[in-house]
Amino acid sequence: MHVVYPGSFDPLHNGHLDVIRRASRLFERVTVAVLENPSKRGRQLFSAEERVHIIRDAVAQANLSNVQVHTFQGLLVDFLKSLEAKVIVKGLRAVSDYEYELQMAHLNRQYPPHPETLFIMAATRWSFISSTMVKEIARYGGDVSEMVPPATLEALLYKQQQTQQQ
Repeated sequence: MHVVYPGSFDPLHNGHLDVIRRASRLFERVTVAVLENPSKRGRQLFSAEERVHIIRDAVAQANLSNVQVHTFQGLLVDFLKSLEAKVIVKGLRAVSDYEYELQMAHLNRQYPPHPETLFIMAATRWSFISSTMVKEIARYGGDVSEMVPPATLEALLYKQQQTQQQ
């Protein structure tokens, strides 16, 4: 079975990578779908291409050969159709995530290919991490090395270096 794990992944953190790893053990093929949202371009730390590169590096380092990474724009259901996939995987950290994701799951089911959404509970050790928190800590020079895979840490350090040079 082919499943799609969508998100912005700005940036990828260990909670995301844990969901990818666990989904890759459960399903034949996992596509990590990086949302390319033109309306958020100025508010994102990494471009869609940079996020894809980071995720591909992290997936390769984790030796997850059945995982591929692509960008998409527009409706997730249209992207699913293009891949002939009918299952969405989402990670959940807390009840607040569930409320939002439940609405999205019901909404997505209204449109072809009428996908099922499967929830993977965040591992306890990563349940407090969000991309927003990682960016905030990194922006102020805090250590995020325990929260992100090496590929993300390298990209964050590079961004910090670029910012300091400006």
